[in-house]
Amino acid sequence: MNYPLFIARKIYNGGDRTRKVSKPAIRIATIGVAIGLAVMIISVGVVLGFKHTIRNKVVGFGSDITVANFLTLQSSEQYPIQITDSLVKALQITPGIKHVQRYDYTQGILKTDNDFLGVLLKGVGPDFDSTFIHENMVEGSLPHFHDNESQQKIVISKTIADKLNLKVGQRIFAYFINKQGVRTRKFTITGIYATNMKQFDSQICFTDIYTTNKLNSWEPDQYSGAELQVDKFSQLTPISMRVLNKVKNTVDHYGGTYSSENIIEQNPQIFSWLDLMDMNVWIILALMISVAGVTMISGLLIIILERTQMIGILKALGSRNRQIRHIFLWFATFIIGKGLLWGNIIGLGCILFQSWTGLVKLDPQTYYVNTVPVEINIPLIIALNMVTMLVCLVILIAPSYLISHIHPAKSMHYE
Repeated sequence: MNYPLFIARKIYNGGDRTRKVSKPAIRIATIGVAIGLAVMIISVGVVLGFKHTIRNKVVGFGSDITVANFLTLQSSEQYPIQITDSLVKALQITPGIKHVQRYDYTQGILKTDNDFLGVLLKGVGPDFDSTFIHENMVEGSLPHFHDNESQQKIVISKTIADKLNLKVGQRIFAYFINKQGVRTRKFTITGIYATNMKQFDSQICFTDIYTTNKLNSWEPDQYSGAELQVDKFSQLTPISMRVLNKVKNTVDHYGGTYSSENIIEQNPQIFSWLDLMDMNVWIILALMISVAGVTMISGLLIIILERTQMIGILKALGSRNRQIRHIFLWFATFIIGKGLLWGNIIGLGCILFQSWTGLVKLDPQTYYVNTVPVEINIPLIIALNMVTMLVCLVILIAPSYLISHIHPAKSMHYE
């Protein structure tokens, strides 16, 4: 039988109802651990939710990896490259690649009777993964775009719709200027989306890739590039290197040079901003674990001092200092365990409540989302519990050595 564990359990479960000091100390220590863990769980849940939400929005407008003309990736101009079926298949079989789709970009001007606005028209085909846009549609629908005929349909953002006072079903003229002169197209608005990503919502519209290809005066197999989705974003760097090694320095039939970039390289400011949040989380975790540790030290010292007579009796009966220290460390483990239980209940409860209700709102113009996004990561929460328990027990080892200075003869008369 584990003698220290047995005594600790008896003290914790039975206790001495006359102890007026240790009971508040135990409650304070339990509350300190619970609040510390709850704050850590909420902080991690909010940061993970925020990072993944923003990342998915940035990736949704493009892709994890873009294969395009080297000149296009180095400037704002659009230079075509040849995207053949054989190239698409070669990219699809690259380890880590989940989906490949062709795309086109062309610049134009949307014109109404009273106003006009410059936009970036993105042409997509039947291979377009429309999941992201479907999730952010606020009105109308996303048509099934073709790559062999012009449908004269367009999907615009709510930002553009509000600026030009446009609605679904309305027809609008678009003007495109290139080396061939000015070209005019008349589109029917079939859908309106809103992602709250201002830099994208303010300019990007969607139409069929056949139309953008013709407006750019490119050959049927020439496109702005190919967008690649990866299986695991955590493996983005090695996968993007595989893609780059496969296409770099390759020249197509028309003289275009292939190259590639991943989404982090294309949007370094956004991802650097998101990475800064990790530092904030580490600071919060360190502070909360420190708070839990300090409250546990205070509680343990009070309990040891109040149990001085018991310690003296145990020593008189032959218990060694190490055994008595283990009794109080087991006692502290029970307190920490109860605090962790309540901390998990409070932390997960707050995250689930925010996820279901969206009670806490944000300014989408500043934070790109309407409500605070949250995410539950079970392995990370388990790790937080284990680290909190371990750190608290480790920092309690030093205070437990106070027991060594308690002498049986003197402690018998201690009150």
